[in-house]
Amino acid sequence: MALILNIETSSSGCSIALHNKGELMAFTELNQPQSAASRLAVMINDILNLNGLKAKSLDAVAVSKGPGSYTGLRIGVSTAKGMCLAVKIPLISVDTLPLMARQVAPLYSGDFLFCPMLDARRMEVYTMLLNSKFDILEKVNAKVLDENSYDEWLTKNRILFFGDGSTKYIDVLKNERAVFIPDVKPSAAKMGEVSFLKFANNEFEDLRTFEPFYLKDFVVKKPKQIV
Repeated sequence: MALILNIETSSSGCSIALHNKGELMAFTELNQPQSAASRLAVMINDILNLNGLKAKSLDAVAVSKGPGSYTGLRIGVSTAKGMCLAVKIPLISVDTLPLMARQVAPLYSGDFLFCPMLDARRMEVYTMLLNSKFDILEKVNAKVLDENSYDEWLTKNRILFFGDGSTKYIDVLKNERAVFIPDVKPSAAKMGEVSFLKFANNEFEDLRTFEPFYLKDFVVKKPKQIV
């Protein structure tokens, strides 16, 4: 048995899934902004209870490592590390953007490139580019989008753009080789294949040193002064 609890908190809302040897057993999500802070622990407790399990029944905990929401990632990783320390099980991390590409891939046949995008601010997104074999063509980066951002790739390839960051690009990029997919967000339900493979290969994180992949430093806005 390889019973893994998968936690996804990198975007708005959060989701939890139980997988056994990569097969989905149970799934729950909450599509509410900033819900991880108040609901994540309750959701984990509920999904375990509903399946007759306790935390000590788990073989590992996997968490989406980012990039994405600073607060969401911090809460997800802190919760996952706390569970692993408490019941002495390993921690697995799953890269968020490739996870999104794996979610989309089964829905589209043909030779596409995959471009997941998570909203950063204004016209900036966290993104990367992968081929149909999930080989990395452009590594994870923070990109300010304009109409020419993907000219080099679109001359010879069709690209699937998806994720909440891609919605701001629809009206900017006008190219018949660009396909936009609505309503794609990272999901714990799809983490099982990757987390089980890492479990089988003993690819675990150091509980003392592991941190989310924020990509950019968190910027704290100064409150406006009242005159």
